[in-house]
Amino acid sequence: MTADNLGPEPAMVLVRPQMGENIGAAARAMLNFGMTRMRIVAPRDGWPNPAAVAMASGAGRVLDAAQVHDDLAGAVGDCDFVFATTARSRDLTKPVYSPERAMEMAAAMRAQGRKVAVLFGPERTGLENDEVAKANAIISVPVNPEFASLNLAQCVLLTSYEWRRQATDVTHADDGMAGADWASAIEVEKLADHYEARLDEAGFFYPPEKAPGMKVTMRNMWPRFSMTRQDVQILHGVLRQLLRGKP
Repeated sequence: MTADNLGPEPAMVLVRPQMGENIGAAARAMLNFGMTRMRIVAPRDGWPNPAAVAMASGAGRVLDAAQVHDDLAGAVGDCDFVFATTARSRDLTKPVYSPERAMEMAAAMRAQGRKVAVLFGPERTGLENDEVAKANAIISVPVNPEFASLNLAQCVLLTSYEWRRQATDVTHADDGMAGADWASAIEVEKLADHYEARLDEAGFFYPPEKAPGMKVTMRNMWPRFSMTRQDVQILHGVLRQLLRGKP
């Protein structure tokens, strides 16, 4: 299935949010990771909220497109699968997933054209049990059990980040050396010869009985540096400059 035929990204549903600033911060977190579908249920201070707009700082389009609902049932009525985020243990029998696993599932459901929502509770109390009961599964963030409280925007950001990892190709490592002009084995060998000869002349390999082992250790060191040709040239030049004018 091509990207154009995929179902929509998960809807991020803020249930009874208390502060406009947190709604705006959540919008910024969403847009950071390419998410735009926000739904707001019964915001305490009404809607629209100037504080949310000010805090969104460039992510106003997420707020402009946000759906506002009076109740949770209306917010998720068109969804096929609902996750509820909570840090508290519940007495409800539901599967519990990490944000990573939950968004893996969301991506798989998206590929099937199914609609997914993620619920986030109000800042002070989180979701109530009757709200969690409306979800198919729980997302639990592995936080410090002695300080498990997450800011609303932080929780939205964590989930949005995990969605981004599933929805796009992520570069997990880049050493910045793509296209580098790497030194050949013979160039590294000649550099090792140069340093060994000069250090031998300077009496570095002492006492004599330890010299062979010291030389092997140094020979083993050079290939580990993964040098470019420029690196090799510089190191030759450093040694020549240090010895310039010396007998």
